[in-house]
Amino acid sequence: MRIISTPTLDIAVLEQGPPGGPAVILLHGFPYSAIGYDAVAAKLAATGLHVVVPHLRGHGPTRFRSPATPRSGQQAALALDIVELMDAMGVGRAVLAGYDWGGRGACIAAALWPERVTGLVTCGGYTIQDIAAAAAPGDPEQELRWWYQYYFHTPRGVLGLQQRRREIARLLWRLWSPGWRVSDAAFEASAAAFDNPDWVEVVVQSYRHRFGQAAGDPALDGIEARLATLPPIAVPTVVLHGEEDGVAPPASSSDLSRFTGAVRREVLPGVGHNPPQEAPDVFVRAVLELVRR
Repeated sequence: MRIISTPTLDIAVLEQGPPGGPAVILLHGFPYSAIGYDAVAAKLAATGLHVVVPHLRGHGPTRFRSPATPRSGQQAALALDIVELMDAMGVGRAVLAGYDWGGRGACIAAALWPERVTGLVTCGGYTIQDIAAAAAPGDPEQELRWWYQYYFHTPRGVLGLQQRRREIARLLWRLWSPGWRVSDAAFEASAAAFDNPDWVEVVVQSYRHRFGQAAGDPALDGIEARLATLPPIAVPTVVLHGEEDGVAPPASSSDLSRFTGAVRREVLPGVGHNPPQEAPDVFVRAVLELVRR
């Protein structure tokens, strides 16, 4: 691991493979960590790729460089972090691959900075948030799946996240990937990333902002305005969706109309919300498909 300084963050990055190889950036979600990509990264690096796996803002050893920077987890921040990391590392173009928060950041980077993205692997499809429509109630079963998001809107939920972060995360892992039998040791290895001093604030702001219940970082207003148009994604894309995903069922990614370039969708039997750890070989194949185009 090394620390890469960007204008906003000191980002903790795990690297494998030759630095001169084609670049692949693997992006984790909430509540997970960069080490969840260990198996995928090793397999990709063995093919000669330069694999970069950052801890997202608020996770692991990644730190904000200034105490004055808002501890935002909004979607624009996640995407800009990717581009600024690429700039700091001298990576001109890369395949981006991610799920949950990481998949959203990758989708945004691909939509707004397509000249930097050679291909996209997104778990769950087009995940750029339509914040203007977020107040409209959805299907009750989907609302039930999002209980944790509403919980974090309350003082009780914030306190719960502060005091019982591992228990909440472990529950979410179980609900979101019901067929995945992960050991306590493997969970704890990822859960160490939640001890970041900014984790709770970043998480709470992320879930409140997406519902229009928290202000964003003013420095990101321009990016958010572009995202409000729900921009298309034109780069070559592979959409992966776990058949047992407990956050959003596979039907939620079936509309591919916002992908205007080459796109392929695959539903993964027996897999939940975290394909890189649950089905690493499938994830590797999806990345290599884009690298070799």
